Amino acid sequence: MKILIVTDAWYPQVNGVVRTLETVRGELGEMGHDVHVISPDQFKTIPCPTYPEIRLALFAKRKMAKMIKALHPVAIHISTEGPLGQAARAYCLKQGLPFSTAYHTRFPEYIHARWRLPLSISYRGMRKFHSKSQSVMVATESLREELSDWGFDNLHIWSRGVDLDLFRPRPDASFGDFPKPHWLFVGRVAVEKNIGHFLDLDLPGTKFVVGDGPQLAELRQKHPNAQFLGKKVGEDLANAFASADVFVFPSKTDTFGLVILEALASGTP
Repeated sequence: MKILIVTDAWYPQVNGVVRTLETVRGELGEMGHDVHVISPDQFKTIPCPTYPEIRLALFAKRKMAKMIKALHPVAIHISTEGPLGQAARAYCLKQGLPFSTAYHTRFPEYIHARWRLPLSISYRGMRKFHSKSQSVMVATESLREELSDWGFDNLHIWSRGVDLDLFRPRPDASFGDFPKPHWLFVGRVAVEKNIGHFLDLDLPGTKFVVGDGPQLAELRQKHPNAQFLGKKVGEDLANAFASADVFVFPSKTDTFGLVILEALASGTP
């Protein structure tokens, strides 16, 4: 089956959405499906305000229509609500094509955390985007119930997995001679991740932060005793998980938190 995934979140971004989609593409390919991804790198883009590492596609509608026509996919999955997701949705609705969507990110909470926009306004927009979807895929039962309370329909559970060949206990992994215990956060360094709350805690040992983002300079200046290790992927990321004594997940806005599974698979509580 020829399957099309449309996503505004793709490499070089490093986050749970990208890792999930890459895993899905690989697994579907192993099953014999022909999977294509339409992503921002195929369009002219501008940096997202406050998140320059995220690129937003410009004038995507016409090119999106041409790309979908040329691919002629059997199934279309729209993974994000950004410019590419909007363009793909508009084309599908115009042509009468069915499509599925996914609710990966709590954009209403993100926007509320930064600009105090009432949640009801943002959720109205999100609900409209997903309203024509044949299946709105969500990661957990609790998220399904929450979105149902906001008036979303056609919600279906699509849970997550983890690469156990990569994320596994590594007895020799270590952060070095820093005082123990070693506390680890992994993720985008941004206000909605609530990292400052973790770094403000009076804990013994050493705190480590793996990731990059708009709040990095501020937190680094405010917390000189914390170790900021930057963005890590692949083996380097897996080693970081396995090196920690405790994994810390202070976010209140994630829909799932793939990093929790990766930490557990690495033997890090």
